[in-house]
Amino acid sequence: MWVEFMTVRNAYAAETWRELFAAEALSIRVIPPVGRGEKVSMHEPRTLYVPTGKAHVAREILRKI
Repeated sequence: MWVEFMTVRNAYAAETWRELFAAEALSIRVIPPVGRGEKVSMHEPRTLYVPTGKAHVAREILRKI
């Protein structure tokens, strides 16, 4: 199960966050806007999800930077 962690400005920022969390051994799922089909732009907001029970780890990583 996954829980919503944060929303970022675009796909580029989402990939940067994914790489940062991966370096700290935390899985992240990046979800594009729903309902747009294949026409989703790289400039649209993305929602980041973390595994259930790991949100506190993600918050700790954010606190460190």
